[in-house]
Amino acid sequence: MSSSNQGRIRVVAVSMAAALTLGITACTAGATAEPSSSTGLAVALGEAPNQDVVDLYTDRDTAVSAAVDALPQLIEKALDQTGVPGAQVAVVSNGEVVFEEGYGVRDVTTQEPVDVGTVFQIASLSKPLSSSVVAKAITDDPALSWDDPVKDYLPDFALSDPYVTGHGKIADFFSHRTGIPTGAGDDLEDIGFDSDYILAHLNQVPLASFRDTYQYSNFGLTVGGEAVAASRGQTWAQTAQDLLFEPLGMTSTTTLHDNYLAADDRAAMHARTGDGQYEQLFDRDADAEAPAGGVASTAGDIAKWMTMVLADGEVGGAEFIDPLVLAQTYSAHSITGGDAQNLSSRTSHYGFGTNVGSTVTGRVSISHSGAFGWGAATNATMIPDLNLGIVVLTNGAPSGVPEAIVSEFVDLIQFGAETRPWLDLWPSVFAHFSDPAGDLVGEEAPTDAAPAGAAGDYVGTYTSPYFGDFVVTEENGVLTGALGPDGGYTFELDPWDGDTLSFVPTGENALPGSLSSAVFVRDGERISGVTLTYFNKFPAPGQEPNGLGVFTRTD
Repeated sequence: MSSSNQGRIRVVAVSMAAALTLGITACTAGATAEPSSSTGLAVALGEAPNQDVVDLYTDRDTAVSAAVDALPQLIEKALDQTGVPGAQVAVVSNGEVVFEEGYGVRDVTTQEPVDVGTVFQIASLSKPLSSSVVAKAITDDPALSWDDPVKDYLPDFALSDPYVTGHGKIADFFSHRTGIPTGAGDDLEDIGFDSDYILAHLNQVPLASFRDTYQYSNFGLTVGGEAVAASRGQTWAQTAQDLLFEPLGMTSTTTLHDNYLAADDRAAMHARTGDGQYEQLFDRDADAEAPAGGVASTAGDIAKWMTMVLADGEVGGAEFIDPLVLAQTYSAHSITGGDAQNLSSRTSHYGFGTNVGSTVTGRVSISHSGAFGWGAATNATMIPDLNLGIVVLTNGAPSGVPEAIVSEFVDLIQFGAETRPWLDLWPSVFAHFSDPAGDLVGEEAPTDAAPAGAAGDYVGTYTSPYFGDFVVTEENGVLTGALGPDGGYTFELDPWDGDTLSFVPTGENALPGSLSSAVFVRDGERISGVTLTYFNKFPAPGQEPNGLGVFTRTD
């Protein structure tokens, strides 16, 4: 994702949440051992030694009550300190929603307040919801399994490696171990292509090693979701609605952007500008990656889902999702982080659509963050050992606010005080996520630049097997490039240095201030091709050019 912020967001907002925040434990701790005479610490004993944890500073109910009482102040301080416009927070404890409130405004232009009915885009927090949709599908259909190859249900789908095409399981796609690199397809989504086009062109993408590398992939997980929907002869939207949203009474939850837009009480997105202010500039339609990032919901609806998970898959005292299927969903399937050079660094993991980690007291947790650079940041964390869950939704670009509130809350539960200044730590982690993207950001055209060729030299149609046609036109001496379906993604091409021109990429992965190069190639006097540098690698820091942004002239 090079200098592109959303690539960073999608990776770090997830992996940092796994490594530093929280993310299911199989059993509840039982008796409490006597404090050690040397340390004063007490250990809550589980059913087996690997379920023992450091006990809470006080009894569980008192700890939860005190932390819930402190939440309003934590939330208000976070919004005031960061400028994030609005937030919505819910807490589930012992099967009950014990906190559900809205704070701030849902749109800085209208100043309408956030309330408990305000619908937020939740970005990658969609992923654990989608894994529950699949778990429910498997529960209802004994012929369906996490281990089914997606090829069984999507016979026309292909990746660049025939072996992965034939053997990639639903489980592989939901645990990000197919080798599809981070950011693959996100660039196609940015320029307007739909899910059908994107999934059909993933076969152009060079893959990392199958099943032994973790490559966080929105469209990889989307493939897994679409395979399950196809097994039922439905769209993903129908599958999610029928299997999860409707049965759990999640009446404000949808995977369709038009439904989100139709909600009168909805939170607008707010991007962070160069001076740190939040402005309502964009609307993010994530329908193409709906299983991975397209859900809109409320904290109250997410609380209904957390209640089901924390009840080991039961709803109203009856089995809703097979607990064995649920346990498989929240087992560790991929290693996501850890410092290989530091033996004291804990390793973090990913299950199916969710992070699997632990708190510092040893309690296993499941969590996921979500973020859109155009203006959404979310986190949900559950600690089943305590039968406790919290969700924080915000309508500002990634700020660390959801992670900070969750971290503070969980500290209060465990220790009665925060262990770190989380509201200083998390915003600093996310501070650069609104940076512009492109190889020319911050650069000025060379003072000794060679002149560009005549405008007509560059006019023509160029093609890439991945991006399709790139059409350059000229009007009154101004060159315009067009990509995407029906050429709907356009930008001006300006002189920079000889046959290297500049352009401003836009989209979720290229926030205001972005600037990149278009390097045209001459074959004699004729321009024969062009490399759009921004599009020649996925938007992940440090990624090498992948060749997908190299276009050959066809006219």
